[in-house]
Amino acid sequence: MIETIEIIVETSVVLQILSLAFITFIVSMLLTPVYTSIAFRGKWWKQQRSEAWSGGQASVYKKLHAAKHKRNIPTMAGIIFVTSILIVTLLLNLDRGQTWLPLAAMVGSGLIGFVDDWINIRGKNNVLAGMKAKIKFALHSAVALIGGWWFFAKLDVSSISFPFFGEIVLGFGIVILFWFVVIATANAVNITDGLDGLAGGLLVSSFSAYTVICIMQGQYALAAFCLSIVGALLSYTWFNVYPARFFMGDVGSFSLGTALGVIAMQTDTIYVLPVIGLVYVAETGSVIINRTSKKLRKGKKVFLSSPIHHHFEAIGWPETKVTMRFWILGQVSAVLGLIVYVFGSIY
Repeated sequence: MIETIEIIVETSVVLQILSLAFITFIVSMLLTPVYTSIAFRGKWWKQQRSEAWSGGQASVYKKLHAAKHKRNIPTMAGIIFVTSILIVTLLLNLDRGQTWLPLAAMVGSGLIGFVDDWINIRGKNNVLAGMKAKIKFALHSAVALIGGWWFFAKLDVSSISFPFFGEIVLGFGIVILFWFVVIATANAVNITDGLDGLAGGLLVSSFSAYTVICIMQGQYALAAFCLSIVGALLSYTWFNVYPARFFMGDVGSFSLGTALGVIAMQTDTIYVLPVIGLVYVAETGSVIINRTSKKLRKGKKVFLSSPIHHHFEAIGWPETKVTMRFWILGQVSAVLGLIVYVFGSIY
């Protein structure tokens, strides 16, 4: 009898988590035509990038995506999933110990991304002519540091755990670590958001993996939050796959990258995050490698274009092939991350 009751309780929890994901999907679908109408009427067009991530002119990128940017594709569609996740979480899944922090950090970073996107769409033909990098970094750092302080002072977390090393007490240093993880993850996701459907599909895999981790830890509200993000992203990706109807913009990539970093801290799995997010690591690494190479080798690059998804386009892969193969890599790395987590939990 006891075992049966426990199974019923667990089943009800799983049902609640799945239901919240489905509700968030429906809310996102309902908000999409509202956003689309406003975006096309307001001409929120995505501007073509004129500067490369690794510095200098983005000549290869221009050749690859010149036709796409003639179509006038609106940006800032991240508003859809940020709003839907906010509504569902506030009404049905608000938990002080689990969902307050990732929700607040996601919305805070989303607002910064929104301002950056708004400046960009009202500016001239240069996607990097939005908010100044130093200002954006300072604002995003403020969000991360406030979140880190809440994590330390209100949730009473001052240590992290690593397999084989056990618990490492950091004290107030946990705030600095929180800041670093959030900033690094948000920027990595932002860099990855460069092809139709790419970031959306990868983030579905990442948040699905963290849903499993949260369930295994008994953090059911946080699991529901992760799967709500998956539900909202599936709605977004439906319209963002090639040829994209709209792009998420910085409001989307920064908000979800921030949420992913926060959840990694809350689940005490920062050692798993680079594995689950292996594609984000590779994308960011390719930018760093190209930028370093150009400085040290008199303008010579290792990759034809960076992030690395553009390199594969440059050598002849169709955009859809790059996206789907990166999706597969994201799914494999998500499973690998779960294996690492389970192995780490044992040892």
